[in-house]
Amino acid sequence: MADETGEDLAKHASKMAKKKAARDKIMATKTDKRGLVIVHTGKGKGKSSAAFGMIFRCIAHDMPCAVVQFIKGGMSTGERDLITSNFADKCAFHTMGEGFTWETQDKARDTEMAQAAWEKSKELIRDERNTMVLLDEINIALRYDYIDINDVVAFLVDEKPEMTHVVLTGRNAKDELIEIADLVTEMELVKHPFRSGVKAQIGVEY
Repeated sequence: MADETGEDLAKHASKMAKKKAARDKIMATKTDKRGLVIVHTGKGKGKSSAAFGMIFRCIAHDMPCAVVQFIKGGMSTGERDLITSNFADKCAFHTMGEGFTWETQDKARDTEMAQAAWEKSKELIRDERNTMVLLDEINIALRYDYIDINDVVAFLVDEKPEMTHVVLTGRNAKDELIEIADLVTEMELVKHPFRSGVKAQIGVEY
């Protein structure tokens, strides 16, 4: 790379100064602050991982939070083990599912567990001490109609405390949920090692 001249550096500095001024002007208009409904969906990997990143931010800032896992069952995961072993006083963690639907093969039981998880979720969201509540894989339960999407939407719109953030993860998020959400991220699958015969690995998937 050729050495930059004084003129090049001056042009760069001027360009960055203009960008900063424009950015500062935009940021000055962003004054609202409220609890958000956040949805992570899509076929790509990273929906729960990104959500747990926000939970760990809350923990790091000494802000109480909570997690309800709708599908994942008894399998140990790094996030759950770390939180329950070290941060149970900051983050209530409830694993309510018994595994993926193709593992249980019992719709009545899955529905019962999902309903119980939703009741626990509402309890935790109503508790205004919680800054954030993560509903991990709730979109799977909604997809299979284990929970009524209309009930979830109505609760989030009418009963969620003003300053509480609620994060909902899982593939195939319902249109009704996307409509009322403040932030929706769709993880796009470009390439995955599973297709090459690589199984889920500790530290990457769990």
